[in-house]
Amino acid sequence: MFENREAVSYSNAQVIDEGLRNFMLKIYNYMAGGLCVTALIAYLVISNPSILRLYFNETGYSAFGWLALFAPLIVIFAFGWVLNKGTLQQVQATFWGYSALMGLSLAPVFLAYTGASVVRVFLITAATFGALSLYGYTTKKDLTGWGSFLFMGLVGLIIASIVNVFMQSSGLYYALSYIGVFIFAGLTAYDTQNMKSLYFANSTLNDDMTSRGAIAGALSLYLDFINMFIYLLRLLGDRR
Repeated sequence: MFENREAVSYSNAQVIDEGLRNFMLKIYNYMAGGLCVTALIAYLVISNPSILRLYFNETGYSAFGWLALFAPLIVIFAFGWVLNKGTLQQVQATFWGYSALMGLSLAPVFLAYTGASVVRVFLITAATFGALSLYGYTTKKDLTGWGSFLFMGLVGLIIASIVNVFMQSSGLYYALSYIGVFIFAGLTAYDTQNMKSLYFANSTLNDDMTSRGAIAGALSLYLDFINMFIYLLRLLGDRR
Protein backbone atom coordinates (compact mmCIF):
# COMPACT_ATOMS: atom_id res chain seq x y z
CA MET A 1 0.00 0.00 0.00
CA PHE A 2 2.74 2.42 1.01
CA GLU A 3 4.72 1.57 -2.13
CA ASN A 4 1.68 2.34 -4.27
CA ARG A 5 1.19 5.68 -2.53
CA GLU A 6 4.84 6.52 -3.05
CA ALA A 7 4.58 5.55 -6.72
CA VAL A 8 1.50 7.73 -7.20
CA SER A 9 3.21 10.64 -5.41
CA TYR A 10 6.34 10.26 -7.55
CA SER A 11 4.23 10.05 -10.70
CA ASN A 12 2.35 13.24 -9.77
CA ALA A 13 5.63 15.05 -9.09
CA GLN A 14 6.90 13.99 -12.51
CA VAL A 15 3.74 15.32 -14.18
CA ILE A 16 4.04 18.65 -12.35
CA ASP A 17 7.73 18.99 -13.23
CA GLU A 18 7.07 18.17 -16.87
CA GLY A 19 4.20 20.64 -16.91
CA LEU A 20 6.38 23.34 -15.37
CA ARG A 21 9.13 22.75 -17.91
CA ASN A 22 6.65 22.98 -20.77
CA PHE A 23 5.11 26.13 -19.29
CA MET A 24 8.46 27.89 -18.87
CA LEU A 25 9.61 26.72 -22.30
CA LYS A 26 6.48 28.25 -23.81
CA ILE A 27 7.23 31.53 -22.01
CA TYR A 28 10.82 31.65 -23.29
CA ASN A 29 9.74 30.73 -26.82
CA TYR A 30 7.20 33.55 -26.93
CA MET A 31 9.74 35.96 -25.47
CA ALA A 32 12.45 34.97 -27.97
CA GLY A 33 9.95 35.25 -30.82
CA GLY A 34 8.97 38.72 -29.63
CA LEU A 35 12.61 39.83 -29.55
CA CYS A 36 13.11 38.50 -33.07
CA VAL A 37 10.08 40.45 -34.33
CA THR A 38 11.33 43.62 -32.62
CA ALA A 39 14.82 43.22 -34.08
CA LEU A 40 13.47 42.53 -37.57
CA ILE A 41 11.18 45.57 -37.59
CA ALA A 42 13.92 47.84 -36.22
CA TYR A 43 16.35 46.58 -38.88
CA LEU A 44 13.84 47.12 -41.68
CA VAL A 45 13.22 50.68 -40.52
CA ILE A 46 16.91 51.54 -40.11
CA SER A 47 17.79 50.11 -43.52
CA ASN A 48 15.02 52.02 -45.30
CA PRO A 49 15.75 55.79 -45.54
CA SER A 50 12.26 56.57 -46.83
CA ILE A 51 10.72 55.14 -43.65
CA LEU A 52 13.27 56.86 -41.43
CA ARG A 53 12.37 60.23 -42.92
CA LEU A 54 8.87 59.79 -41.55
CA TYR A 55 10.24 59.98 -38.01
CA PHE A 56 11.77 63.45 -38.23
CA ASN A 57 11.09 66.97 -39.41
CA GLU A 58 13.00 70.25 -39.19
CA THR A 59 12.43 70.59 -35.44
CA GLY A 60 13.00 66.97 -34.37
CA TYR A 61 10.47 64.16 -34.10
CA SER A 62 7.50 64.37 -36.47
CA ALA A 63 3.94 63.41 -35.48
CA PHE A 64 4.63 59.92 -36.82
CA GLY A 65 7.85 59.76 -34.80
CA TRP A 66 6.07 60.63 -31.55
CA LEU A 67 3.30 58.15 -32.34
CA ALA A 68 5.85 55.39 -32.99
CA LEU A 69 7.62 56.30 -29.75
CA PHE A 70 4.52 56.09 -27.54
CA ALA A 71 2.47 53.45 -29.37
CA PRO A 72 3.95 50.55 -27.32
CA LEU A 73 2.93 52.33 -24.11
CA ILE A 74 -0.66 52.55 -25.33
CA VAL A 75 -0.74 48.86 -26.28
CA ILE A 76 0.74 47.73 -22.96
CA PHE A 77 -2.17 49.34 -21.13
CA ALA A 78 -4.62 47.61 -23.47
CA PHE A 79 -2.93 44.23 -23.02
CA GLY A 80 -4.46 43.59 -19.60
CA TRP A 81 -7.98 44.06 -20.96
CA VAL A 82 -7.31 41.79 -23.95
CA LEU A 83 -5.74 39.17 -21.66
CA ASN A 84 -8.88 39.00 -19.52
CA LYS A 85 -11.63 39.65 -22.07
CA GLY A 86 -10.25 38.68 -25.48
CA THR A 87 -9.78 35.32 -27.15
CA LEU A 88 -6.45 33.51 -27.03
CA GLN A 89 -5.84 34.49 -30.67
CA GLN A 90 -6.40 38.16 -29.76
CA VAL A 91 -3.97 37.88 -26.86
CA GLN A 92 -1.36 36.38 -29.17
CA ALA A 93 -1.98 39.05 -31.82
CA THR A 94 -1.59 41.78 -29.18
CA PHE A 95 1.72 40.32 -28.03
CA TRP A 96 3.12 40.11 -31.57
CA GLY A 97 1.74 43.55 -32.41
CA TYR A 98 3.39 45.01 -29.32
CA SER A 99 6.71 43.42 -30.30
CA ALA A 100 6.46 44.96 -33.78
CA LEU A 101 5.56 48.40 -32.40
CA MET A 102 8.54 48.20 -30.05
CA GLY A 103 10.75 47.68 -33.10
CA LEU A 104 9.31 50.86 -34.65
CA SER A 105 9.88 52.71 -31.38
CA LEU A 106 13.48 51.57 -30.89
CA ALA A 107 14.70 52.05 -34.47
CA PRO A 108 15.68 55.75 -34.01
CA VAL A 109 17.47 54.86 -30.76
CA PHE A 110 19.64 52.28 -32.50
CA LEU A 111 20.64 54.87 -35.09
CA ALA A 112 22.66 56.68 -32.42
CA TYR A 113 24.97 53.67 -31.91
CA THR A 114 27.25 51.65 -34.12
CA GLY A 115 25.90 48.31 -35.31
CA ALA A 116 28.80 46.42 -33.75
CA SER A 117 28.19 47.90 -30.31
CA VAL A 118 24.46 47.17 -30.53
CA VAL A 119 25.22 43.50 -31.24
CA ARG A 120 27.85 43.40 -28.49
CA VAL A 121 25.51 44.89 -25.88
CA PHE A 122 22.71 42.57 -27.00
CA LEU A 123 24.95 39.54 -26.35
CA ILE A 124 25.96 40.94 -22.95
CA THR A 125 22.29 41.48 -22.11
CA ALA A 126 21.38 37.97 -23.27
CA ALA A 127 24.08 36.38 -21.09
CA THR A 128 23.13 38.50 -18.07
CA PHE A 129 19.43 37.87 -18.54
CA GLY A 130 19.99 34.12 -18.90
CA ALA A 131 22.02 33.93 -15.69
CA LEU A 132 19.50 35.99 -13.70
CA SER A 133 16.50 34.08 -15.02
CA LEU A 134 18.21 30.78 -14.21
CA TYR A 135 18.85 32.08 -10.70
CA GLY A 136 15.20 33.03 -10.31
CA TYR A 137 14.13 29.59 -11.53
CA THR A 138 16.47 27.51 -9.39
CA THR A 139 16.95 29.49 -6.16
CA LYS A 140 15.26 28.27 -2.98
CA LYS A 141 15.28 31.83 -1.62
CA ASP A 142 11.89 33.53 -1.59
CA LEU A 143 12.17 36.64 -3.77
CA THR A 144 8.64 37.87 -3.02
CA GLY A 145 9.99 40.71 -0.89
CA TRP A 146 11.88 42.07 -3.87
CA GLY A 147 8.64 42.94 -5.66
CA SER A 148 7.57 46.04 -3.73
CA PHE A 149 11.15 47.31 -3.48
CA LEU A 150 11.75 46.95 -7.22
CA PHE A 151 8.36 48.46 -8.09
CA MET A 152 9.09 51.54 -5.97
CA GLY A 153 12.49 51.80 -7.61
CA LEU A 154 10.87 51.57 -11.05
CA VAL A 155 8.42 54.36 -10.23
CA GLY A 156 11.28 56.52 -8.99
CA LEU A 157 13.28 55.73 -12.13
CA ILE A 158 10.42 56.83 -14.37
CA ILE A 159 9.87 60.07 -12.47
CA ALA A 160 13.59 60.91 -12.42
CA SER A 161 13.86 60.14 -16.15
CA ILE A 162 11.02 62.55 -16.90
CA VAL A 163 12.66 65.24 -14.77
CA ASN A 164 15.94 64.73 -16.59
CA VAL A 165 14.24 65.36 -19.93
CA PHE A 166 14.07 69.00 -18.81
CA MET A 167 17.29 69.12 -16.74
CA GLN A 168 19.48 67.43 -19.38
CA SER A 169 21.99 66.38 -16.71
CA SER A 170 24.61 63.97 -18.04
CA GLY A 171 25.49 62.86 -14.50
CA LEU A 172 21.88 61.98 -13.72
CA TYR A 173 21.59 60.30 -17.13
CA TYR A 174 24.36 57.83 -16.31
CA ALA A 175 23.22 57.38 -12.70
CA LEU A 176 19.73 56.48 -13.91
CA SER A 177 21.23 54.06 -16.44
CA TYR A 178 23.07 52.17 -13.68
CA ILE A 179 19.95 52.16 -11.51
CA GLY A 180 17.88 50.95 -14.46
CA VAL A 181 20.20 47.99 -15.06
CA PHE A 182 20.01 47.09 -11.37
CA ILE A 183 16.20 47.30 -11.25
CA PHE A 184 15.55 45.23 -14.36
CA ALA A 185 18.20 42.69 -13.37
CA GLY A 186 16.30 42.20 -10.13
CA LEU A 187 12.96 42.07 -11.94
CA THR A 188 14.27 39.34 -14.24
CA ALA A 189 14.98 37.02 -11.31
CA TYR A 190 11.80 38.07 -9.48
CA ASP A 191 9.50 37.64 -12.48
CA THR A 192 10.97 34.23 -13.32
CA GLN A 193 10.36 32.92 -9.82
CA ASN A 194 6.92 34.52 -9.77
CA MET A 195 5.92 32.68 -12.96
CA LYS A 196 7.10 29.42 -11.46
CA SER A 197 5.03 30.10 -8.32
CA LEU A 198 1.97 31.04 -10.37
CA TYR A 199 2.22 27.77 -12.26
CA PHE A 200 2.21 25.72 -9.07
CA ALA A 201 -0.69 27.79 -7.72
CA ASN A 202 -2.73 27.29 -10.91
CA SER A 203 -1.46 23.97 -12.29
CA THR A 204 -5.02 22.68 -12.73
CA LEU A 205 -6.02 25.40 -15.23
CA ASN A 206 -7.03 24.42 -18.75
CA ASP A 207 -4.80 24.85 -21.80
CA ASP A 208 -6.37 28.19 -22.77
CA MET A 209 -5.67 29.79 -19.40
CA THR A 210 -2.19 28.27 -19.25
CA SER A 211 -1.39 29.72 -22.69
CA ARG A 212 -2.64 33.14 -21.58
CA GLY A 213 -0.42 32.93 -18.51
CA ALA A 214 2.56 31.97 -20.66
CA ILE A 215 2.04 34.98 -22.95
CA ALA A 216 1.66 37.33 -19.97
CA GLY A 217 4.85 35.89 -18.48
CA ALA A 218 6.66 36.21 -21.79
CA LEU A 219 5.67 39.89 -21.99
CA SER A 220 7.04 40.53 -18.49
CA LEU A 221 10.39 38.91 -19.30
CA TYR A 222 10.45 40.60 -22.72
CA LEU A 223 10.09 44.01 -21.03
CA ASP A 224 12.79 43.12 -18.49
CA PHE A 225 15.15 42.16 -21.32
CA ILE A 226 14.40 45.18 -23.52
CA ASN A 227 14.80 47.68 -20.70
CA MET A 228 18.01 46.10 -19.42
CA PHE A 229 19.33 46.16 -22.98
CA ILE A 230 18.49 49.85 -23.44
CA TYR A 231 20.14 50.88 -20.19
CA LEU A 232 23.24 48.79 -20.90
CA LEU A 233 23.37 50.30 -24.38
CA ARG A 234 23.39 53.78 -22.84
CA LEU A 235 26.35 52.74 -20.70
CA LEU A 236 28.34 50.49 -23.03
CA GLY A 237 27.24 51.41 -26.57
CA ASP A 238 29.56 53.28 -28.95
CA ARG A 239 27.82 56.33 -30.35
CA ARG A 240 28.18 57.16 -34.02
